[in-house]
Amino acid sequence: MNKRPTLKLKTRPAPAAAPVAAKLRPSYHPDLKPVLQPGFQPDLRADSLAFCLLGAANAVAQVRTGTALPQALAKVFTQSNASAQARGAIQDISYRTMRQLGRSETLVGLMTSKAPEPPMLAALLCCALSLISNEPGEQPYEEFTVVDQAVTVATSHPDLAHAKGMVNAVLRRFLRERTSLLAAALQQPLAQWNYPQWWIDALRVAYPRDWQAILTAGNAVPPLTLRVNRRKSTVEAYLAVLQDAGIAARQVGPFAVRLDKPIGVALIPGFEQGVVSVQDAGAQLAAPLLDLQDGMRVLDACAAPGGKTCHILELAEVQVTAIDADAKRLPRIAENLERLGLAATLKAQDAQSSAWWDGQQYDRILADVPCTASGIVRRHPDIRWLRRKGDALQLATLSSKILDNLWQMLRPDGKLLFVTCSLWPQESEAQAAAFAVRNNATRLTAPGQLLPTGSAEQDHDGLFYALFQKNAA
Repeated sequence: MNKRPTLKLKTRPAPAAAPVAAKLRPSYHPDLKPVLQPGFQPDLRADSLAFCLLGAANAVAQVRTGTALPQALAKVFTQSNASAQARGAIQDISYRTMRQLGRSETLVGLMTSKAPEPPMLAALLCCALSLISNEPGEQPYEEFTVVDQAVTVATSHPDLAHAKGMVNAVLRRFLRERTSLLAAALQQPLAQWNYPQWWIDALRVAYPRDWQAILTAGNAVPPLTLRVNRRKSTVEAYLAVLQDAGIAARQVGPFAVRLDKPIGVALIPGFEQGVVSVQDAGAQLAAPLLDLQDGMRVLDACAAPGGKTCHILELAEVQVTAIDADAKRLPRIAENLERLGLAATLKAQDAQSSAWWDGQQYDRILADVPCTASGIVRRHPDIRWLRRKGDALQLATLSSKILDNLWQMLRPDGKLLFVTCSLWPQESEAQAAAFAVRNNATRLTAPGQLLPTGSAEQDHDGLFYALFQKNAA
């Protein structure tokens, strides 16, 4: 659940032929190939806002056709020569757009007689609207600069050139009629909350008192929370280091420190030396709940990217086996272990299978099972647009198979911690209750459902914890 850093770049108003920013100006470059149009090379320079709008629109269009945003951005970056600054701007625009997609799509519907085609056109309009439809102090670029550069994108793209007049007209109309258009759009739940209607309805049923706070929190930019490696420092000592560096922060958990303002990972004191890691405060509860003792054998199932694996090893001298079904994700765990000076056995294995298991039972098992990830939408705002209503049931069925399979690998009196980052009861509480009945498991004290309601004490992701002990034979 690591935070994916973003970069916001301010611009100044300027004529079309003059720079729009010190480092982002309307200019031309032949190397960015939109993923949706692999044969096309637009003439947009990599230091232009138009270049960044095109990259973001490309990523958003991919999300709307089923690709997760990180993968969509990776494709855009791979097919471009974007600088680190441009990549940051593309990422920032993309994430902004995902958080405001319901409102932007509703506004486009109010200002057009039919859905814009192709998908890149609709995505471009949504990206531009996400930059100009907030309060003036919350806008990263000047309004008319955004309009000018969006039109430049349409002009440069052969599939959009026919609509450059429409792009100009829609965006300028919004600026003229902002108040009335926003008032009309916000009458619709899709625009008001920026979630699909089924998602809103499901939350109202599951959490009748908290659903509005949960939706609001999911639209916020997440905090940057660090986990202090107790092998190398303490929270008190690390807070002193941050204070000396002029970085405001506070303790929010036994090992958790939250920065008042997010910064790039490279700027975090002690990060490269393994003093701290980036991990949500809620996720940091997992390892302590396992009640680890030196010498134990521990299995971390579905382990990537390895935050919980590393925390386990920071807390006790244990033997950890970390498995994940996706072999491509194992290097991420290895990188985190190396940075922290820790070691574990890594295996690309499916937690549904026991074919890889050597028959020796584990003292502790961490089962962070697959789920809809509905509790981490503030970090991954594309999830709400990618999930479907029936996904929770399908994933709960998969998770139940994983839990039952892992249970046989646990020794008598051993403990299994069931974790999801879901808000849906069928993936969390209902799953835990059914598991306990099926396996005659003793349920121990654990936090249960953590709601991401956004208060100072609950500024964490939405996770669920259930701890079970295996009865002695």
